[in-house]
Amino acid sequence: MPLFPQSVEELTDHFAKLPGIGRKGAVRLVFHLLEQEACDVRAFADAMVAAREKTVFCRECQNISDEPVCPICRDPERDGSLLCVVAEPRDVAAVERCREYNGRYHILHGVISPTRRKSPDDIRLKELLKRVERGGFQEVILATNPDTDGDTTALYIARLLRPFGAKVTRLAYGLPMGGHVEYADELTILRALDGRREV
Repeated sequence: MPLFPQSVEELTDHFAKLPGIGRKGAVRLVFHLLEQEACDVRAFADAMVAAREKTVFCRECQNISDEPVCPICRDPERDGSLLCVVAEPRDVAAVERCREYNGRYHILHGVISPTRRKSPDDIRLKELLKRVERGGFQEVILATNPDTDGDTTALYIARLLRPFGAKVTRLAYGLPMGGHVEYADELTILRALDGRREV
């Protein structure tokens, strides 16, 4: 027998599907919303729908954007000879926080992972190869996470990029093994960028 009304149970189920939110956390979130003014809850719901409907992928770097080309790709002050390849859009924010990297980005939207059944066809590799093939990049920095899947992806990409002549580097292991770029502090990312090496 359900403890709460069906609408509350359904909302709890939806919150519980979010990463890092268990059943108890979902119940807390639902009850927090129930205590808010109706207009605030409506604004929250509208913001979620708008984010989902208005967000597109930048046609250049594959980052999330509300325009066909994201602000980073439109910025003429960025160094067009450097390309930093990351797994997820939130990794861009992590690298940007160190305020030392001023090049372009390419977001893969995942990594190669046999255990999760993610193959090279499941990530944005074709788009990356087309960008590098067009030329202009002197260095491609592979900034995937320093774990098994991140290393596998970096080595695979490095092999694909060799014929294009750009220098291919990997972030140094200033990042802990098994760690994630998005959670690293600015100093760790800065040291990893400074200590990158050719793959």
